Amino acid sequence: MDRRNFLTKSILFSGFSWNFLNKKSIKSGSNEMKITIIYFSATSNTLKIKNVIKNELKEHNVICDELDITSYQNRQSPIDLKPYDAVIFGFPVHARWSPKIAREWLKTLNGNNMRCATFFTYGGFGAYPAHGNLKKVLEERNFVVVASAEFLGAHAFNYGGFNALPDRPNSHDFKVAQEFAHIIKDRFSNNVLKKISDFEKGKWTEEQIDSFQNHRYKTVSQLPTRNGNTCSLCKTCEDECPTKAMDSISGNTDKTKCIVCLRCVANCPDNALSINDLSKKWENKLAEEGKSESTLQEKESKIYL
Repeated sequence: MDRRNFLTKSILFSGFSWNFLNKKSIKSGSNEMKITIIYFSATSNTLKIKNVIKNELKEHNVICDELDITSYQNRQSPIDLKPYDAVIFGFPVHARWSPKIAREWLKTLNGNNMRCATFFTYGGFGAYPAHGNLKKVLEERNFVVVASAEFLGAHAFNYGGFNALPDRPNSHDFKVAQEFAHIIKDRFSNNVLKKISDFEKGKWTEEQIDSFQNHRYKTVSQLPTRNGNTCSLCKTCEDECPTKAMDSISGNTDKTKCIVCLRCVANCPDNALSINDLSKKWENKLAEEGKSESTLQEKESKIYL
């Protein structure tokens, strides 16, 4: 059995296009590849996968930088991609797409035909059509997408009563991430460009997918709040909010800014923040999707080429 299939059990080979180009992946006069990983991670799933990919690349003599654009401040300054041979983009799936604030930030970049790879983390209820839509955004910014992957992770709504994949990503997911690192290193450095295949076109328009965000507000009807709980006023919630929606003094959230990523809830050292009880909605979600907690656990991380 092919080593890649053995490790991932679910790598999808749907063909790839071949183009003969000058070698752009390793700068002239250098034997070392230099990559940056740009990622958004509210509840640490994407961060965990990023760490595995980065460590695996570093073990194989790749210089690896990173930029966490979850932070509002980190999205305010432009990034110079000229020092890099390739870029890896990692995002969670929010309502079937990467977070809108991350996509808007991507529009400030120009890839200048640089190779890139993408990966997503999601809570088990579908990453479609996130891969294809992000590929379209990146190609419009002059990046060349060579591979993508998706990884299972604990659902953000577990903080309110869901019980979706609470122990993911696990060791099996990390093995897929390690293999993904090997694949993209090869595709970044190869003289022959292997572009990722086209994804099935989504059945929704970009406007419709953006509107799906409203379902998050219907599910989380009570946005993160301290609700009278005492805390140390460390301001972590306010400082780390991706949209500056949280007021640490009042302990309340600005409804016009919150994207329901729950980073504030996940990172509060005093566990003082909460949302509404979602346990009943969790039962309804499983019924609507025709899933059970055990069938969700059977899902596997995947690599797309």
